[in-house]
Amino acid sequence: MQAFACDLDGTLIGPNGVVGGRTRAAIARAQSAGVPVLIATGRMFRSVKRYLDDVGLLEPVVCYQGAAVVDPPSGVFLLHRPLALDVARDAIAELATLGISPNVYVDDQLYVAAENDYTRRYSVFQRLPVVAVGDLLAWLERPPTKLVAVAEPAVLAEIRPQLERRLGARAFLTTSLPYMLEIGNPEVTKGSGLSFVTERLGVALDRVVAFGDGENDVELLEAAGFGVAVEGGHPRLRAIADTTCSGPADEGVASVIEAVLDSKP
Repeated sequence: MQAFACDLDGTLIGPNGVVGGRTRAAIARAQSAGVPVLIATGRMFRSVKRYLDDVGLLEPVVCYQGAAVVDPPSGVFLLHRPLALDVARDAIAELATLGISPNVYVDDQLYVAAENDYTRRYSVFQRLPVVAVGDLLAWLERPPTKLVAVAEPAVLAEIRPQLERRLGARAFLTTSLPYMLEIGNPEVTKGSGLSFVTERLGVALDRVVAFGDGENDVELLEAAGFGVAVEGGHPRLRAIADTTCSGPADEGVASVIEAVLDSKP
């Protein structure tokens, strides 16, 4: 294999937000062997950067479900495919009829209409500031990188069909964490982001081992040559994965990286 590509939340890290010691060692071993470890996440760049710095990952990182690819050392966006402004405004308007005000991401900053329990929890979890702007439709003047509707999983399951009917093929909808429904440019996914990075690095996609746990990782595993789903992950993901591994608590990603490296001649 020429590279590993890994989702972050629920795959590489658990609720404690910590990369385990065995995982760190496995990543360092892969890097020493000339096999890059790539991150593909739904997070905004400023949220994932501390993990990249901490573990020592310098290769371009796929952020925002593939809507952005960023160079970690410089912070330069190598790729940016935001959601069209008219589609974003339609989504905000439709969500308003459903009683939901989404997170809006512009210039790697998170904006909301007003703070609530969800935004406060998100801010603490991501260690990020959240900017309240009031009326989102009145405020939004440029295409956002993505939108995220945050609510209980049952609520998101109920509203998703209506939102899909309103937006149609103009947007890509997926869930990341169970309480987050992501709305982005329909031409990008984690899989398209991985394709951009591997082409830039001169790595063949069919020589990549990819890891994930959520619905938003389906395209990532489909794009890679070998897909690994975290046990207990989204059913759609497990259905297309080549194998499974244990979750972050048991450092399943590390066990697979070790096995792959051990098998190299």
